[in-house]
Order: sequence, then C-alpha cells, then structure tokens
Amino acid sequence: MDQGQMAKQIRVPQSAASFEYELFDGDPDNLRTVVASPTQILPYIDPAKLKLKHRIGRGTFGDVWLATHHQSADDFDEYHEVAVKMLPPMTEDLTQTFIERFEGLFLKCREIQGVCWLHGISIINGKICIAMKFYEGSIADRMAWLKGGKLDLSHVLRYGINLAKGLLQLHSIGLLVLNLKPSNFLVNDHDQLVLGDFGIPYLLLGIPLLNSDMILRLGTANYMAPEQWEPKIRGPISSETDSWGFGCSIVEMLTGVQPWFGKSSDEIYQSVVIKHEKPQVPVGLPPDVENVIIGCFEYDLRNRPLVKDILYAFESSLRAFNGDGEWIGLETRGLVEKSNHGGYTSWYLSKNPLQDGDTVRLRKPVNTCKPQTMDVHKGIVTGLDNGADKSGFALVKIAGVQNPLRVQESTLERVTDGFAVGDWVCIKEENDKSSSVGILHSVRRDGSVSVGFIGLETLWRGNSSELQMAKAYHVGQFIRLKENVVTPRFEWPRKRGGAWATGRISQVLPNGCLVVNFPGRLVLGDEPNSFLADPAEVEQVSFDNCAGVVEKYKHVEDFHWSIRPLTIALGVFTAMKLSMSIGRRVGAKLNKRQRRRGDQDGRVGSNATWLPPPFANIIFKEGVHTAAVR
Repeated sequence: MDQGQMAKQIRVPQSAASFEYELFDGDPDNLRTVVASPTQILPYIDPAKLKLKHRIGRGTFGDVWLATHHQSADDFDEYHEVAVKMLPPMTEDLTQTFIERFEGLFLKCREIQGVCWLHGISIINGKICIAMKFYEGSIADRMAWLKGGKLDLSHVLRYGINLAKGLLQLHSIGLLVLNLKPSNFLVNDHDQLVLGDFGIPYLLLGIPLLNSDMILRLGTANYMAPEQWEPKIRGPISSETDSWGFGCSIVEMLTGVQPWFGKSSDEIYQSVVIKHEKPQVPVGLPPDVENVIIGCFEYDLRNRPLVKDILYAFESSLRAFNGDGEWIGLETRGLVEKSNHGGYTSWYLSKNPLQDGDTVRLRKPVNTCKPQTMDVHKGIVTGLDNGADKSGFALVKIAGVQNPLRVQESTLERVTDGFAVGDWVCIKEENDKSSSVGILHSVRRDGSVSVGFIGLETLWRGNSSELQMAKAYHVGQFIRLKENVVTPRFEWPRKRGGAWATGRISQVLPNGCLVVNFPGRLVLGDEPNSFLADPAEVEQVSFDNCAGVVEKYKHVEDFHWSIRPLTIALGVFTAMKLSMSIGRRVGAKLNKRQRRRGDQDGRVGSNATWLPPPFANIIFKEGVHTAAVR
C-alpha cells in the first residue's frame, strides 16, 4: 500500500478553513479584502509537504532524516529545515492508535520549552514520520570532541538542570521519556539542553512492530531501568523509571564512558535485572549530587528520587559551585542513601508528606507483615514540626490518651479509606489481562489510587472503593501454588509425584510479582531454580498450617535439598547402629549362656571323684559292674 492510500485510510484531523477579513489602509471607503489562513496548529502534515534529504541517524525506534517542511498559504510561503523521526512499520489500526495518542499530546508538548519543537506527524512509505525542529548538535556530539570524552562538572550541573526541568514538564502532562541518553540531548542556540525524544517509547506501549528482526525494547539497553526490560512482569514503569535513565546519562557525561560499555543486551539484562548490579558513580561529586545519583540506581523504583528531588540537588550544587572547578559552602538536606527506619530510603519516605488532620498508623519495616511494637498504632495528626534536615516530628492524637504524642514522622504512614502506600490490595472486578492482587503505590486524600499489577505495563489508576485488602507476602516466606491452579501464569516446578513444589520468596517486585527460589530442589548444570509467581495464585506454607507430622517433615525438606539425603543417611546410620547394638547384646547373652554352661560342665567334671560311685555312674553314664553296686 502506497503512502497516499495509507493516508486516506488513516483518520487525520482536518485543517481549519481559510477566512477573509477587511483591511483598513487609511481610507475607510476603500477597504482591502485579504484572505488569511490560520496558523498551523494541527499535528498532521501532508506527505507532499515533507521532502526527505538524507539519513542523519539511526536509533532503537527508527531512523532520523534531514528534511524540508514546506508550509504555504495565501499570505505566506515558508520552508523549514526539520529532523524527521521515521518509525518502523506497523499495521493500519496500530498506526491509527499511535496518531491518536500523538494528537492528544501535540499541543501540550509545544508548550514545553525544554523539549524539541514539534512540527507534526505524517505517513511516508507506510511509516509514521514525526517532524521536529532540527538542531545542529547533541551533548554526545560535544563530548566526542572533548579530550577524554567527558564534560566539566559545571556544564554537567547546568545541563542536568535543563534536563530535569524538561522531564518535570513532560511528567506533568502524563508523558514518560524512557529513552534518556546523551545522543538524545540536543543543544539549542543558547547552549541549553533540549530533549530530542519527547516519549516515543511511551507512545509505543502495547504496539507491536511488523519488523520481526527488531526487538522492541522500551529504551536503549545501556540506559534502561530493571522494570523496562519486562514491564508487564517486573514493572510497572513510572516517572522514577526516567530517574534511572537520568542517572546513567549523568554518569556518562561525567566519565565519558557509556554505562555497561562493551556488553551485549543479554549481558546487560543479566547484570541489571538478575544480578542487581548498578553503574559506577564517580567519586568526588558534590554530596547532594552524589547522593541523588546513587538513589537513581535503586533496584525498586519506589526507592528512587523523583525528578523534583534531582532538580533541587543540582540547583543547590550549582549555586555553591565556584568558577575554579571546585564547590564551596554546600548546603545539603541531609539525605542519605538509606534511611534509619525500616530499610526505606529517604526518597521513599519523602513522597508522601503528612498534613494536619491525616489519619496515620505505624509504618511496617521492609519485608515484614507485622508492625513495630510502639506506643502508637493509629491516630490523627494534630501538628507537624519539620526541621531543616527533613527529619521532623508529628503530634499524633491517640484515642484514650489525653495529650498528643510526639512521634518521628518517618515512622508514620498516612491512611486513607483504610489503605496506605505499600499495602497489598485486590481489585474487586477481576480481568484476564492482569493479576487481581497487587501493591498500592499511591493513595490521595480524595481516594484516587495507583496500583502495580502483574500484566500491566503502567500503574493502574482508579478509586479506593474498587479495592479491598489482600494477603501480604514478604521475603523469606515459603509459598506454593494453590491446588486449584491448573495452568499458572508463570512456570512452576513440581515435586516427585506431581504435587506443586514449595519455594521461598527471595524478592518482591513493585507490582507484587514474587521471585521464588527452591532450596529444597537439587539442580544440576544450567537448570533454573528461581521462578516467578503471581500472588493471586499462591498460598503460604508454614509449620502452623501443615497438618500432621508427615506434612511438617515435608516442609522441613523445603529448607534445603540436602535434608532428605541427610535424613536417609541418618536413618541408615541409626538402623546400622541399632542393629550393631542389638547384635552385640544378643551375642553377649549367648556368650554369657555358653560361659555359664561351660562353667557348669567344669564344675561337674571336677567333682566326679568325691561323688558316691552310684551317683557318678548315673550322671556320667559310665559302665559299672553290678557286683560292685551290690
């Protein structure tokens, strides 16, 4: 199908009609009629108005061409040099879906200064083409010309501020970039960083491409967060996903070395997703910058800083930076990589600040289902005392207690409609696309919530009335598939005899997906021993719910594969030991009897001389003459 036929079948917005007006030129009796066309604000561009020149780049999501965009009307005729991003081919219905998504964000993106200026969208040779302003160079181009391929700290701080501001604006309109890297950071005429990718990977979510040779990933492998690799399984992707890409980009700008340089995509996957490895952060940075960049590489996206936190760190560091290449008089917020409470990072704790009137309860430590033992279990905030170090205290009114208690704010969490961030919840109306059990990521005071579910690439958004509490799981628990599960969502091993095996939770992902190891299985070679589980399909296994001694022993075997052979060996050894003991006892008794019989024989033989002859003859049956007896 040629581009003309494709364009006819794809629904595109209609351009506004031209209009006439009377121009007053000094003489009211001689008004001049002028035909004018409205300024082009609709996204669709006639393919005939775009003339491709030559390709200037190639990326994960298509090629970039230098082109000319011809805009004309009765009152103007203009030619603009533009960069055209040509996406891989897709079916007509998916093309229509992408165009509709683009339309909804086109005007909003135009209002953002830190993002490349969009001219519009078109279809050329059956491929979607996005036309945007052409910029002479990128941050990656500048780095290539510098000795060592890296930027000075002052430039990194300034460009980082530009980048963070652009990201904040994109996030405010519901867009995620998911493809942050120096080659996508363009530089305008005022030496300011401009985002060259406004979120094309995010618009492509759920849209498969026709080109089977290209594996669609949500970003470029070297800069991808763990949840980007398998968002439906290890997700969801969120604004904190861009924080990881931001950190990778800053590290490259500071060192001149691309994260995971020299590794293949599969090797990066193993390093980032499976082994939980992180890019190396250079030493000697301003404390706030070092702290926030380290936070960007937290495996769990909920523990990463928001872009506003990154912006604050970079702005405060730049203000304290002196022109000689050193920073002086830095003011820090006292943020550290890990909080002192319950294993939560400071970034996690800062995302849900308390207000007067909030209902609060004790915050559960990470990877546990039981709250800490403290004086406060549930109450209402009556006042806040936030210090400069953000380790403030809250006054909490407890029922039955006369005076409010002063409690450290980091130990409390807000409760709205019975829910708090981090709770395990179940959606009341189940569906086939996603799991029914997930983890609550946010709950606003008006009852709106966002939840991570297996099977959804992004956060599910709804109201707290659509949810109910669910069974909570944490690291260290033993679980197995429920008996009524015939075809589980993920592969799961079986025991001898066909029953589902029991494993131990080693990790809980942000969407509730459980990473389970099986210490009770002996595996050889490359056979996997780590599996994933849907929390809606499993049940907890413990000694308390094991009926009978046999079931309890079977659960003991789940702790390590060596328990069964050790038990067997111990049983054999015990049996042998018992047999030997019994044998020795039986042998001893037999020997004792034999010794007794021998002793008796000896005593009888030695006493034959003094027995009277008749008795001796009778006992020993020796022949005796009858005459002698008489």
